[in-house]
Amino acid sequence: MYDLVIVGGGPAGLTAGIYGVRFGLETLVLERSEISGQIALTDVVENYPGFPSITGFELMEKYKEHALAVGVETKITDVLTVRSEGEKKLVSTDSGDLEAKAVIIATGANPKHLGVPGEEELIAKGVSYCATCDGPFFRNKTVVVVGGGDSALTDALILSKLVEKVYVVHRRDELKAVKVLRDRAFAAANIEFIWDSLVQEIVGTGTEIRKVEKVILENVKTGETRELLTNGVFIYIGIHPNTEIVDVEKDPKGFIKTGRWMESSEKGIYAIGDCRDTPIWQLVTAVSDGAVAATAANEYIQGLEK
Repeated sequence: MYDLVIVGGGPAGLTAGIYGVRFGLETLVLERSEISGQIALTDVVENYPGFPSITGFELMEKYKEHALAVGVETKITDVLTVRSEGEKKLVSTDSGDLEAKAVIIATGANPKHLGVPGEEELIAKGVSYCATCDGPFFRNKTVVVVGGGDSALTDALILSKLVEKVYVVHRRDELKAVKVLRDRAFAAANIEFIWDSLVQEIVGTGTEIRKVEKVILENVKTGETRELLTNGVFIYIGIHPNTEIVDVEKDPKGFIKTGRWMESSEKGIYAIGDCRDTPIWQLVTAVSDGAVAATAANEYIQGLEK
């Protein structure tokens, strides 16, 4: 039996692992692949303290080096379920079952993709899912924001302070976002809305490095198509938390509800990072969650032993 099993080896999970080992807990981090954490797919990170500019892959490697240096044990395996059996937690994986006194869920979340030609090939080459992360790379340029909810308008407003022009492409003729965001977006001089339209293709050119050049739009009412020149495409059509493996209280979208100590509705099970109901999905908050949850898990485990 392990003291602490952490499901997910991204920044949040590895931080929890580092803290767990420092507390003297027998700690295991489970990850489904060698490339862990959404941050590893980010071209450049410029908003993480201490690193003015670093690639997401390099930063992820530093997390791994630190975790291994302090003695965090890691294993590559798919986790199928996590459940409580009294004071014992059972973690079922595709390579067998594990037992733990406490479990931290750090499985993250994935932005929903449009699924159109050019999207996958141009990720980090003009296609992004985070204005806070990538907006500064588009200063004084033109970008397209896809979506009509709170996230889309929030990031359109962030981008409007950096870029020359923001086009918001929405498949309907009205927005789902709250009124205050709608009012601010309508008032912004450099935000223009393109209604009743879908992105059919993202086009990128370049001989050595492909970059976004334009999008092909289709009007859902008329069927007409048009080309729109742009340097970047920011996509906000939803985010999917990877929380199916555990049966705890979640919000309507599937994010795990937690208290201030990252505890879930099930004693001894914690959730951190993007898979929990968090105000923002950012690297710095995910790392903070990991430290808090490991501290709480240690207190819980000490209570069990007493």
